[in-house]
Amino acid sequence: MSTRDRIRWVIVRDLIIFQVKLAMDGAKDIVLAPVSLAAALLDLAFPGRAPGHRFYFVMCAGERFDRWLSLFSAARKATAREDGLFGASPAGAPSLLGRLEASIVGYEESMDGGPGTPCDPPRR
Repeated sequence: MSTRDRIRWVIVRDLIIFQVKLAMDGAKDIVLAPVSLAAALLDLAFPGRAPGHRFYFVMCAGERFDRWLSLFSAARKATAREDGLFGASPAGAPSLLGRLEASIVGYEESMDGGPGTPCDPPRR
C-alpha cells in the first residue's frame, strides 16, 4: 500500500470513528435529558441522604461517559501522527479509542495515573 493510500485509509477510518462517537454522544444526550429531570424531581420530592444525590449521580455518570468517549481530545494530536486518532491515544487508555486500540493490538501501553475528579470511581 502506498503512503498516499495509507493516509487516505487513516482519514476514512478516523471519519468513521468520529461519526460513531458523534452518534453515541447524541444518544447520551437523548437519554440523560429525561433521566436527569426525573432524578432532580425525585430529589426534590424525596430528599435522601445528601441534597440532590440522584441528580448529581446522573451528572457524574454523564461526565464519566464523556471522558470515556473522548469525542474531540484525540484530534489535537492526530494530525501530528501517521496513525491518526489511534496514534493519539495510548492502547488501554480509559477511553473508547484506548480500549479499542488495546483490543486490536493485544496489549495496553503504560499511562500516567493523573489526578481524578469527584466523579471518578475510587481506585483500588
